[in-house]
Amino acid sequence: MSEAGKFLVYAASIGVGATALMDLWSLLLRKLGIRTLDLAMVGRWIGHFREGVFSHERIVAAAPVRGERALGWCAHYLIGISFAAVLVAGWGQEWAQRPTLFPALLVGLVTVLAPYLIMQPALGLGFFASKAPNPPAARLLSLLAHSIYGLGLYAAASLLAWGLR
Repeated sequence: MSEAGKFLVYAASIGVGATALMDLWSLLLRKLGIRTLDLAMVGRWIGHFREGVFSHERIVAAAPVRGERALGWCAHYLIGISFAAVLVAGWGQEWAQRPTLFPALLVGLVTVLAPYLIMQPALGLGFFASKAPNPPAARLLSLLAHSIYGLGLYAAASLLAWGLR
């Protein structure tokens, strides 16, 4: 397999695994009665791009978009794969073959800037969830989710490396 092919396999496998762990965390929180991001709202946000609308006062009040749930889930996994690609590009395929925890956690923690600075403002929650009903709780939930994603990057890379040996 070519180096580009290996890179894509690493990024996709690690990204899907890490995102899936993040989703399991979200499922656990919902089972405990804690609200988490509805990915349909991400799809709704993206669905309004074709109209030139990139931010909303309240995304839940925006007109629904056909297929928004599927669009949101696809975007969620593509973003997870993209962040994993940044990790593999930054630390190299050697890291993917012998993963260590620190780079994965670092990337996971840095990715929390995406919701704080892009997603939350665009969905009407303000920068760093300043307009959320409970901003400190929203910030903490985002930080925890992205920490779990970072752990997932490490776990998925470790499983992949073990499987390839």
